[in-house]
Amino acid sequence: MEPEVAADPGVAAAVDPEVSAADLAATAHRVREHIVGMCAGPEGGHLGGSMSLVEILSLLYFEVLRNDPERPDAPERDVLILSKGHGAICLYAVLAERGFFPVGELAEYARPGSRLMGHPIRDVPGVEMPTGSLGHGLALATGFALADPSRRCFAVMGDGELQEGSVWEAAMTAASLGLGNLTAVIDRNRLQLTGPTEDTVALEPLADRWRSFGWTVREADGHDFGALRAALAPAESDRPVVVIAHTVKGRGLPSLEGRPRSHYATLGGRQAERALAVLRARHRRAVS
Repeated sequence: MEPEVAADPGVAAAVDPEVSAADLAATAHRVREHIVGMCAGPEGGHLGGSMSLVEILSLLYFEVLRNDPERPDAPERDVLILSKGHGAICLYAVLAERGFFPVGELAEYARPGSRLMGHPIRDVPGVEMPTGSLGHGLALATGFALADPSRRCFAVMGDGELQEGSVWEAAMTAASLGLGNLTAVIDRNRLQLTGPTEDTVALEPLADRWRSFGWTVREADGHDFGALRAALAPAESDRPVVVIAHTVKGRGLPSLEGRPRSHYATLGGRQAERALAVLRARHRRAVS
């Protein structure tokens, strides 16, 4: 299915220029290394669902969002709510790479006294709202979008949380209010803690369900920057947009890709070294 795409010069002019494919790929690689590093800490981390988010959050923060790391609360900023709060280590890595706080702080993840917790909190520069109780991010983003139609608002959600009724209440409300400045991005990796989403509560036909709620639906390879860029273009009407980003849980680590056991990992020293070696080898092949 070809994504529905339209340009809005008034909004696009405020967004950063297109970042080169090489720069985005390098950023994504560094983010994945940071995720592995945080999962090698004493508490481990949500590895699989963070790896599937890498390209989505990298493109949003480095190209799509109007954001200023030196003024994280600037009133003219665009807003992103990470509804799947268990993807926090990916968000932290992207925010650090973008300059919201020093990259070195990532080493403090989950340590006593660190503000980098298992789920994001407002104390972290660039985090709009604390999240992690699944199903509420879309309602929060709907409120931000309603409060200021001049800025774009994004809710990045996991597919498992679509089983929450509060998601569909927010979806119905956003369409009824004509919030064309609202975009929901679904990390459609098809896995949740207990296994495949379709074996728990079936979501398909997912695109048709969103259309029935009055949303414009776009689908994209969630690991392809070009496809994501097209899908994340501003809306062409007052209908909110949902991007179904097809991803792979644990992306980048073949031994964990598409496996439920990637959901949470505490990597030992040798495991982390092997994971980093695999990531670096894949990155070298990709850029050669």
